[in-house]
Amino acid sequence: MTAGRPDLLNAVAAALARSGLIPRGGINFHHEDLPPPGLSDQPARSVLLVGQAGAEPWPHFLRWRATQAGEPGDPLDAWSREVIGAVAAEIGARAVSPFQKWAMRAEGLRPSPLGILMHPDYGLWHAYRGALLFDVELDLPPLREMIHLCDACVGKPCMKACPVNAHSVTGFDHAACLSHVRDNRGASCMEGGCLDRNACPYGTAFRYGRDQQAFHMKAFAR
Repeated sequence: MTAGRPDLLNAVAAALARSGLIPRGGINFHHEDLPPPGLSDQPARSVLLVGQAGAEPWPHFLRWRATQAGEPGDPLDAWSREVIGAVAAEIGARAVSPFQKWAMRAEGLRPSPLGILMHPDYGLWHAYRGALLFDVELDLPPLREMIHLCDACVGKPCMKACPVNAHSVTGFDHAACLSHVRDNRGASCMEGGCLDRNACPYGTAFRYGRDQQAFHMKAFAR
């Protein structure tokens, strides 16, 4: 594999698409970036973030989950590691966990009031599942300027839907949220997902289905 190999990014995208995942932007590290944070024993020249937009990976994950003899501690993380690890082996990269500052730098995103990075197309309905490290620089497209939709959102409905006001300008009240969803009063949150997140008007076409949102809420409540 050589720097600037023209078919590399296409090959990565095709391999990820088999599991409903997509490349989520990349970075060519500068001298001051090396080695990547937490990977002092694994220097790299570039990283490509791997993730999802909307619920595309969900049916792939469900099929994989049905084949497992036991339930891993975090099945979605286990599936992500397996899938991204297989792609890494196929294309000659190394699979690692993503860092949020990589994601912000690779796609130019900023956090929403809920802490989730706001995407101008996907809204809050996207995620990063892993990253691929390369020993060469990637032929990355120019980073497009991203509009931060939260700046234009005057009403901030994402800060008003939660019955226990878990999200506020001071941050996330983890204890209040956890107590609520573990109680019968929080049944609507447990079954249909975070009310604040669902109140966001952006990226609704990519909103996760109720079963997927319930899966994430159950994992949070544990």
